[in-house]
Amino acid sequence: MIPDIEETATEEDAAWRSPHPRVVVAAAVFSLAVAVPAAITLARFLVGRGVALDRGVAAAAAAALLVVGAAAVYETARRRATRYRLTGRRLELHSGIWTKEYRAVPRERVRSVDVTADPVRRVLGLAVVKVGTGEKDASGGPAELTLDALAVAEAEALRSILLGGRAARPDDGPLAELRWSWIRYAPLTVWTFVGGGLALGGLYKLLDTLGFEPAKWETAARAWEWVTATPWITVPLLLAANALLGFAGATVLYAESWGRYRLERRPGVLRLRRGLLTTRSLTLEERRLRGVAVTEPLLLRLGGGARVTVVTTGLRKAEENGTEEVAALTPPLPAREARRIASAVLGEELDPAGLRGHPRAARGRRVRRALVAAAALAAALGVLDAWTTWVPAWAWALPVLAVPAGWALAAEGYRSLGHGLTRRHLVTRAGAVRRRTVALDRSGIIGLTISESLFQRRAGLVTVSATTAAGEGRYDVLDVGRDEGLRLARHAVPGLLEPFVEERG
Repeated sequence: MIPDIEETATEEDAAWRSPHPRVVVAAAVFSLAVAVPAAITLARFLVGRGVALDRGVAAAAAAALLVVGAAAVYETARRRATRYRLTGRRLELHSGIWTKEYRAVPRERVRSVDVTADPVRRVLGLAVVKVGTGEKDASGGPAELTLDALAVAEAEALRSILLGGRAARPDDGPLAELRWSWIRYAPLTVWTFVGGGLALGGLYKLLDTLGFEPAKWETAARAWEWVTATPWITVPLLLAANALLGFAGATVLYAESWGRYRLERRPGVLRLRRGLLTTRSLTLEERRLRGVAVTEPLLLRLGGGARVTVVTTGLRKAEENGTEEVAALTPPLPAREARRIASAVLGEELDPAGLRGHPRAARGRRVRRALVAAAALAAALGVLDAWTTWVPAWAWALPVLAVPAGWALAAEGYRSLGHGLTRRHLVTRAGAVRRRTVALDRSGIIGLTISESLFQRRAGLVTVSATTAAGEGRYDVLDVGRDEGLRLARHAVPGLLEPFVEERG
C-alpha cells in the first residue's frame, strides 16, 4: 500500500516505486499472441521443405520460447528503468530503456483517473492506471500519465489519494446499475450488419497469414460455385447468416463491456465501473464536468434507446482501431432512463420536449441538399454510362430511391433541431442519422462564434457555436433564426456579446 502522502514534508522523503514484478509474467503471456502464429508458420514452412515433422515442431517450439523469453527480458529491463513516486505536490514518472523520459503531473491538475485490468492482468492481480490532466500532448490529444502495471490495491490507493481521498458516504447510492434487459439494445447498431463479414474477413486473413490459403480449398471452390449458380437463394441466406453472426457478436460484446456496470456519485466525483473480463473503473471530478450528451443513433432511436456520454476535460483518446468510447457514462439503454441519468449528472432536468424549434427555412436547406445529392448521383451514373459499359440497368434505381430516402432524412433532421437555455446549461440538439442532445455548462463556455454562409444569409439563418475546453471543444446550434441566434448567444453568456449586439424594436 502507498503511505500517507499527505504527510510527506519534502519530495526527498517520497519513496520511488517500480511496477509490480508480475508485470514480466503478463508480458510473457501477451507475447504468445505473436509466438504461437509465428511457430505455426515456421513449422508449416519447415515441413513443406522436407524437414521431418518432429524436428519442425521442435524448431517451432524453440522459436516460440525465444519470442516469449525475449519479451520477458525486455519487460524486465523496462521495469528496472521505470519508477514513479507521489509527492505532496505532483506525480512523477521516470521511464525509458534507451531514451530516458521524465514526466511530472501536478496533483492539482489531475482531472480523471482510469484504472483498467484485462483478463491476464486480473488473474495476476495487476491494473493499469491512467491519469488524465485535461492538457494537450504533442499530437493534440489529451495528455495522460500511464503506470503499467501496479498491484490492484496500490492502484486503488493511488487513485484515492490523487482525487483527494474521497470516500463514499453511507447515503450515497448508485445513479445507475446494469439491468440485463437492456441487452436487447445491443444489436441496434450498424455493426450487427457488417460485423459478421468483418469477422470472416479477419479469419480469412489470419489463415492466409499462417499459410493455409483458404481460397484454394476445394470446399471453398464448391461453395462459390453454389453461390454463383443460385444467387437468389444464397445471397439472402448469406445476408441472414451475416446478420445472425453480427447479432451474436454485438450481444457478447455488450455483455463483456458493460457487465457489472455501476455509475455512482461520491463527494465531488462520479465513478463508473464496468466489464466482465476486462474491468474498467473511471473516476471524474464533478467540478471538471462541462456537460453531458444524450446520443441516439438511428437504429437505436427506432428501438427507443439512447446512451449518455460526458463532456469533460482530461479523458484519454480511444485506442487506435478500438471501438471503445471512453466518454461513455452508460451502455445503450431506454431513452427515458438515459434522460434520467443525464439529469441526475447535470443537477437539473434535461427535457427535450422543452426545446425551441427552428425556422422552416432550416427544413428547406435540408430538403435541397437531399435533392442535390440525388441529382449528383444521377449525373455520376450518366457520365459512367456514357464512358463505360459496366453500369447495370438496376443502378438507375439508386437515384430514384435516393429522393424519398433523402426527403425522409431531411424531415427527420429538421424535427431533430432544437435549442434552449436552462438555469445552468445551453442545450442544443441536431442530427438525423445520429441525433444528439448536448447540455453544455454555461459557466464553462469560453467563446461564442456566430457564422452564416451565403445560403444561410439568404434564408435568414445563422449557426451559433459555443467553445469550451472540454469534449469536442465546440458545440453548434445549427440553422437558428438570426434574431433568435443573437438572443441565444447574448443570454447564454451574459456580457460576452454586449459590445457587439444592438437590440432594436
